Amino acid sequence: MTCRPTTRMLTRTALLAGLSLSVAGCVVEPVNPYPPVPAPRMEVVPPAPRTAAVWQPGHYLWNGRAYVWEPGHYVVRAGGQWVRGHWVRRGREWAWEPAHWQ
Repeated sequence: MTCRPTTRMLTRTALLAGLSLSVAGCVVEPVNPYPPVPAPRMEVVPPAPRTAAVWQPGHYLWNGRAYVWEPGHYVVRAGGQWVRGHWVRRGREWAWEPAHWQ
């Protein structure tokens, strides 16, 4: 006795093969739960209070519900190289790296 595939078996096999091919071709983009960061605000930089001060520009911080503007301010020079605050990607998320001396 020979086992011949029925039309129903062939149809099911073709559907499963097509489904696996269509799923294999999918690209899943990570969902960003945060809205885009607004454009930086224009700030007037006041004169430095002393020669050892460096201007830290203003930036947005995420407070858990919305972006909040953190105004720029002067910081006292501590030596080394000044690294401005900036956004850093850590895995699938972004984090604010505050300005610091390096």
